[in-house]
Amino acid sequence: MAKHWYPVIDYVSCISCGSCTDKCTHGVYDTEKAPSAHVIFPDGCVDQCHGCGNLCPSGSITYNGDATGWVPPNQQRV
Repeated sequence: MAKHWYPVIDYVSCISCGSCTDKCTHGVYDTEKAPSAHVIFPDGCVDQCHGCGNLCPSGSITYNGDATGWVPPNQQRV
């Protein structure tokens, strides 16, 4: 598990669909606030995992510490 790798939610574009909270099995998200995405345990995030970000339909998830060049696949360009 990584201490400097964790999801960052853009709450302006987040549609609160619950995809991220459903996907993550590492306790990163607060399931009591689902479907809203609230990171409560960033240390649980698996280093270099983009699982929740790949599922996010609005592209609202990026990752602190990400130097991989990954771009949210559903990110809406303005």
